[in-house]
Amino acid sequence: MNIAKIDEKSIDNSKKLIRRVLSATIDNPNNPDSLNFFQADTYRFYFLMSFMWESFQGNEISQEYAISLVPKKFASRIKRLQVLKQAVQLGYIIEKSSEVDRRRRIYFPSESLLDDFIQYANDSDKSVKLDKSS
Repeated sequence: MNIAKIDEKSIDNSKKLIRRVLSATIDNPNNPDSLNFFQADTYRFYFLMSFMWESFQGNEISQEYAISLVPKKFASRIKRLQVLKQAVQLGYIIEKSSEVDRRRRIYFPSESLLDDFIQYANDSDKSVKLDKSS
């Protein structure tokens, strides 16, 4: 498809989407370390979005569930485990033993990741509203 054949409204919407995504991620100099960590590659970003979705849904996230959140085509099992463990070591994700089975590990976002993610979501929402008004 030739770009010249696309209607102006669709091109404007596409440009707004690109600007919002880039300004909220790569081009945002104010990104906290937690978001920079998760935005470093496609797998981490997809994992963050899936992990936060499950957290906001109130779902219990075990290790197996956490690493299954992103399709296998994005990362090997080893990489998925490494990212989860690294996020725990950096304090972005909290790991606790299950109340039912002490061997089972349960994961949830840290307070700092929650704060950073909520700020990110609110900033993104403001960008959408600004784009709609222009």
